[in-house]
Amino acid sequence: MKRLLLVAAVTTLLAGCATTTSPTGRKQVVGAVSDEQLAQLGAQAFAEAKAKTPQSTDSRQNAYVRCVVQQVVQQLPAEWQNVGWETAVFVDSSPNAFALPGGKVGVNTGIFSVAKNQDQLAAVVAHEVGHVYSRHHNERITRQMGTQGALQVLGALAGSRYGEGVANAVTQGGSIAAQAGFLLPNSRTQESEADVVGQQLMARAGFDPRQAVNLWENMIAASSSRPPEWLSTHPNPENRIQELSSRAASLVPVYQQARAAGHTPKCG
Repeated sequence: MKRLLLVAAVTTLLAGCATTTSPTGRKQVVGAVSDEQLAQLGAQAFAEAKAKTPQSTDSRQNAYVRCVVQQVVQQLPAEWQNVGWETAVFVDSSPNAFALPGGKVGVNTGIFSVAKNQDQLAAVVAHEVGHVYSRHHNERITRQMGTQGALQVLGALAGSRYGEGVANAVTQGGSIAAQAGFLLPNSRTQESEADVVGQQLMARAGFDPRQAVNLWENMIAASSSRPPEWLSTHPNPENRIQELSSRAASLVPVYQQARAAGHTPKCG
C-alpha cells in the first residue's frame, strides 16, 4: 500500500507539470508550483533577507541600482515588467546579487568591488533577472520535487524487500547521486542560459555587452579558489568568458541600435 501511495503521489506531481520553452528555445519542465506561489515564496525570502541583513542607507547607491534594474526590466515582455519590481542593496562584502520570482532584486555592496561601472553592474543584474524570466526557479523546484519523490519510491521498494536500513541507504545514496549527476548539471545549464538571456537584455537596454566579459575577468581576479566545474552550479569562469566574448561580438549591433534609438542609460 505504501508503495502504491508513493507511486500515486509522484504520478500526481508529474501530471501537474508541463513542458514549456525557455527564452533561448530550450525545453523545460515546470509547474510543480504555480507562478503565484513562486511570487509569494520570493516575497517571503526577500523579506527574510531584509530582516537579517542590514541595507545600505547610501541614497546614491540605491538610486544607482534601481536605475540599472529599471533599464534592464524595461526590455522584458509587458507581463514581466508589471510585477512590481523591488530592489534592495545589502551591506555585505561578498560580491553577489540575486533576483527572485515576483520581481525582487538584491545586490550586495560587495558587488561594486568587481562591477566597476554601470555596464558591468547591468551584466550582473541582467543575468539575475534572466534567471527569473527563464523560469529557472520553477524549473528547479519542479525537478527537485520530482527527484525527491522518485527517490522515496525507490527507497520504499528497496525497504519492502531488504529492510529499512537498505531503504535509507538507497534514499541517501540516491540523493547524493542526483545532486552530483542530475540537479547540479541542470543548474550549470541554467547559469549558461541566464548568461545568454542577460547579455541580450543588457544590450537591448543600451548597456555594452562586451562589459560582461570585463565583469567576469574582475570576478576571477577577486577569487582565490573555486570548486571544480563538474561539482559546481556555475560554469567554469574561463569557459564562461569565452562564451560571453563570442556572443558580445554579435550583440554589439543590437547595443548600437539601442543607443541610436535613445536607450542611453545614465545610472552612474
